[in-house]
Amino acid sequence: MSTVSRPHRRYWHEHRGAAFWFGLLLLMLWRAYSASGPRGPERLDEGVYDVRRAVDGDTILLASGARIRLQGVNTPETVKPNHPIEAWGPEASQFTKDFLAKAGHRVRLTFSLERKDRYDRFLAFVWSGDVMLNEELVRAGLAYARRDYRYSSAMKRRFTQAQDDAHRAGRGIWSKDVAIAANDLP
Repeated sequence: MSTVSRPHRRYWHEHRGAAFWFGLLLLMLWRAYSASGPRGPERLDEGVYDVRRAVDGDTILLASGARIRLQGVNTPETVKPNHPIEAWGPEASQFTKDFLAKAGHRVRLTFSLERKDRYDRFLAFVWSGDVMLNEELVRAGLAYARRDYRYSSAMKRRFTQAQDDAHRAGRGIWSKDVAIAANDLP
């Protein structure tokens, strides 16, 4: 009696399709997990919120994880990747930290026409009592008024007035030292 011998098949060849799909599934799960870092809420109403920390002069992080970008103002950079720390940036960041500390890390948020920016941050006016952080940064010469964005005309006028006051007084980014340094550039 002769025995018919089957050619020996490798285990891998028999299961390579399943291994491929299993590996693909693991890759998709890993990407979904790594992309779903701590996210803040999708919606944010006007009201009082606890603040975790200041990210820089014009961005704060709420205890809920929501990132708040101060509407209508722009402070010099301090934490932007692959970007040098700009003049008056550390002072603007410290000003925001001090404002939040004085407010007990609880602020009131109000909104205007746009609720979010292209980076999915909430655009807000940040208040402690009757004092608005956005406006105070501009008045101190630590932020530029950004009138090219969509927000209320009344706020644009407030920020323009605060910037004019800082410019006339030579505060912060409007100081003579900064003007002299800018004139020395090629």
